[in-house]
Amino acid sequence: VQLQASGGGLVQAGGSLRLSCAASGNIFAINTMVWYRQCPGKQRELVAATTRGGSTSYADSVKGRFTISRDNAKNTVYLQMNSLKPEDTAVYYCRVFIRGDDYWGQGTLVTVSS
Repeated sequence: VQLQASGGGLVQAGGSLRLSCAASGNIFAINTMVWYRQCPGKQRELVAATTRGGSTSYADSVKGRFTISRDNAKNTVYLQMNSLKPEDTAVYYCRVFIRGDDYWGQGTLVTVSS
């Protein structure tokens, strides 16, 4: 299973970005799909997660600003990020769970300028 993340870039504070993470390979059904981020000098943290049934959860720091969604037919998870802040600057990683195994994407850099 391979994960390809995209959509990162440089944006001004208050702007928006949409991240995508597409899974490919020998996939039967993806269960939970998760976005993490690692801010400079900090540990990796969970940002948002979505189950196959569509339930979602968010870190308190992004609630009301970020929206996670998925397209099961495309094996893709998205992260719509609005009202971005400089503290959202990080490398964002996707992670998926398939039948007890988990897989990580390569990360995509998001830089928010003040």
